[in-house]
Amino acid sequence: MSIPILTLLIFFPVLGGLILLGISKENVKNVKVMALIVSLLEFVFTLPLCFTFDKTTHHMQFVERHSWIRLFNIEYYLGLDGISVLFVLLSALITILCILVSWNSIQTKVKEFFVSLLLLEGAMIGVFCSLDFFLFYIFWEAMLIPMFLLIGVWGGPKRIYAATKFFLYTLVGSLLMLVGIITLYLKGGNTFDILALAGQSYPLNLQLILFWGFFAAFAVKVPMWPVHTWLPDAHTEAPAAGSVVLAAILIKMGAYGFLRFSMPILPDATNSMMMPMLVLSLIGIVYGGIICLAQTDLKRLIAYSSVSHMGFVTLGIFALNTQSVEGGILQMINHGVVTGALFLGIGMVYERTHTREIKDYGGLASRMPVLASFFLLFTLASVGLPGTNGFIGEFLILLGSFMTRPWVALIAASGLIIGAWYMLWLYQRIFFNPVNSRWDGIRRLDTREIITFLPMVILIFWIGLFPNTMLSFMHVSVAHLLEQVTGNPTGVASGVHLGAAHAVDADSHGAQHGHKLSR
Repeated sequence: MSIPILTLLIFFPVLGGLILLGISKENVKNVKVMALIVSLLEFVFTLPLCFTFDKTTHHMQFVERHSWIRLFNIEYYLGLDGISVLFVLLSALITILCILVSWNSIQTKVKEFFVSLLLLEGAMIGVFCSLDFFLFYIFWEAMLIPMFLLIGVWGGPKRIYAATKFFLYTLVGSLLMLVGIITLYLKGGNTFDILALAGQSYPLNLQLILFWGFFAAFAVKVPMWPVHTWLPDAHTEAPAAGSVVLAAILIKMGAYGFLRFSMPILPDATNSMMMPMLVLSLIGIVYGGIICLAQTDLKRLIAYSSVSHMGFVTLGIFALNTQSVEGGILQMINHGVVTGALFLGIGMVYERTHTREIKDYGGLASRMPVLASFFLLFTLASVGLPGTNGFIGEFLILLGSFMTRPWVALIAASGLIIGAWYMLWLYQRIFFNPVNSRWDGIRRLDTREIITFLPMVILIFWIGLFPNTMLSFMHVSVAHLLEQVTGNPTGVASGVHLGAAHAVDADSHGAQHGHKLSR
């Protein structure tokens, strides 16, 4: 009998959280150690997904399917394809880093904090594994509770306002999505089976209505302009771990929703709404970047940068060709790594200085040289320096966008210039401006903090130099997705095909692959 690996991944951290509840709250060290052990084991459990995944098929793998609520044809239905498997791995890794960065910074209700973090991990993985719409919705809503607590209990001075705003924005969007799910259930043969619903056809008018219903939930989560305003407040007030998991995982779920539901189930509406979605993405890219230049708070600046970077993701998704969609998915991973790393660094600095005002800093390079080195790498990856992971995703998105609409790629490219401007300017003000004497005795990074950064450093260079490690998982699944949406496995830009793996694979086989051009 095969091990139900996805069930294990979803409920093991939940079980770990319940075990933590049984530990005395006075025994803080045991709580932390147990939380770390659970998260490490969870990551180990994800490794078989990576090593045994069949990259030659678009069919769901590690499938678990059991009847649940027979009256409404609701099933406990789990599975992964080449798009979702990467986010399960990332979720498990990020949770470990969130626990490490919170080791000393969380001083109150320590047990409850780590319980919330583990419960959140289980819900996040459940979202990426669900193939039944009802089950998906349960996990989608379940994420709100621990994230609301992380912001509202352990956040900054305005934590209640930020947590309430986050909750209301996402809840309203989710309720509109629920209406869409129920409509699909009634129109699709009384089933919540996501794959079965994607195999049916619906009238265009119905598709358009459902598209905007799903848009309400997914666009808020991304977040796309103009429903992005909850994100800066949530990031600013959240503890370091909350900001990391929010940037690295939670906001990716909006883009994942477009890929898993809107595109395959509503293909005609997706094609019809391609241009509005591209325009909204461009606004997010440029607007988010310009707003960053006016920020005086460290976390708000990085938060608004997420609006700009996620604009690139949705731009790639809705350019609807192989290069752009693969670039968009890869950029979701890249943004999670780089922005998560930036928030880790900011959390470590804030733990020492208790200020997020950029003007309060200066000269930290001489006080904290190791942190300055890490932060420089993360900054360069954020602006897309070749050789880092940020470059590969943006390159594929711009390439695919140019194939679809050249002017779209040109406008999007201006976001790269703005991004380099605000990120390098931020780095200068924190690390190389005149020295602020307040930080003369500031504590340098310890071993735990350096270890926390190392996985991010490895991923930045590994993906940057060997991108096919990630791209190979998604090739077949993306081709199948585009065939569902456009009728062509290469997407709308079928006149020119540049295989993404051949274009950007920098490993030892790159010379053999070369570039493949066909008309």
